[in-house]
Amino acid sequence: MSRLLLALVLFTALPAATQEIHLPVALHSLANGLKVVTLEEHAAPVAVVQIWYHVGSKDEVAGRTGLAHLLEHNMFNGTHAHPPGTFSRLVAKAGGDDNAFTSFDYTAYYEKFAADRLALGLELEADRMRNILLTATEFDRERQVVKEERRMRTEDNPESALVEQVNAAAFVAHPYGRPVIGWMEDLDRLAVDDLRGFYERYYRPDNATLVVVGDFDTATLLKEVERTFGTIHAPPSEPRRTFSEPPQRGERRVTLHRPAKLPFLYAAYPAPTFDHADGPALEVAAQLLAGGKSARLNRTLVEQQRLCLYAGAGYNGDAEDPSLFTLYAGLQPTYTPAEVESALAAEVTRLALEPLAATELAKAKSQLTAAFVFAQDSPFALAMTLGRLYTTGHTVAELEGYLPRIRAVTAGDVQRVVATYLQVDRRTLGVLIPEAGEAPPPRPPPPSEGVR
Repeated sequence: MSRLLLALVLFTALPAATQEIHLPVALHSLANGLKVVTLEEHAAPVAVVQIWYHVGSKDEVAGRTGLAHLLEHNMFNGTHAHPPGTFSRLVAKAGGDDNAFTSFDYTAYYEKFAADRLALGLELEADRMRNILLTATEFDRERQVVKEERRMRTEDNPESALVEQVNAAAFVAHPYGRPVIGWMEDLDRLAVDDLRGFYERYYRPDNATLVVVGDFDTATLLKEVERTFGTIHAPPSEPRRTFSEPPQRGERRVTLHRPAKLPFLYAAYPAPTFDHADGPALEVAAQLLAGGKSARLNRTLVEQQRLCLYAGAGYNGDAEDPSLFTLYAGLQPTYTPAEVESALAAEVTRLALEPLAATELAKAKSQLTAAFVFAQDSPFALAMTLGRLYTTGHTVAELEGYLPRIRAVTAGDVQRVVATYLQVDRRTLGVLIPEAGEAPPPRPPPPSEGVR
């Protein structure tokens, strides 16, 4: 029996009161402003250290895109205490794993260790919070790495290139319209002084959240945190800028001609964050449309009508600011973009207007519940969720409230949010038109976050 099927059986059988999540999260603060979030989890002798900086690509300025992600790369290039090339070697020598990622809203770094090596992660992260070596040589080398990453992920991937263009058209004011990895022209004009200024402004204790999840004693851990991070002093951070996007009052269209195997459609609709009253219903709507092979888009467009090789949907409710609800489809060669556009629109209309069967709604909610509960089994996934929440001004209460809010969604709620948010006049529709030339096979769009 698959884990998902097992979860569906379990959550059908268990009373609702047993399906709650309560996490003994503790929140601490150092005198220098560093937030510390801890969660003891003694099921296995492992621990996860994550440091989250409340800065992402949306904090860049026009003409200097890509700084947040480029700085993430340079953060592995050493300090005086840990010379270039030693950071990841020290982690690996201790049997650990490390990496980082940049998003629109934040940048995070992590190490996963056996629990008895936890102090190494704290030492390394505290050291590079203010002591990173930013040299012109390393900067130029990492810039070339990032440019190659951009070529591979976006410029040589026609579907990803379309997604980037749709995002740019969907946001006319908010910096969510800029790619996390940056525009190539901006990467070319950046200098090491740009990176140094960005680092000095945002990489400081009062703009960071340290998250530790795993097999440790909190009191002992906090002494080590105070020893490693407590001596870091920096002037208070400047207030972050806030952004908003004006209402969209008409459809926008993007057409991209690129060497590609097949056409590809990508539609984006402005949508609120999950903490909005309509967030849970939008989450359920995305699950109904694209939650597995039996979901509506795959069942209708791929299996029954055979219009598409794949079709899906996504709701970016985890963003700090209102973001997008998306639909996408990779076409079969015998059909036109107009035919698939009509089919996608028909599925949206059907979800908005036709009665939703109680069994279909219950299945979607059970799938979301199962995925959520299984995620709590992973210290790393827990740390990720806690880091995102506390970095963006939320708390564990919102994590604990996820299941009750999903369970409260009704068929009427789903129909209402689909009719409200997935309107043609609020849509930005992108179409990839293949032209002659070599191209990779079509695939679904990549996630929005850049990972080192």
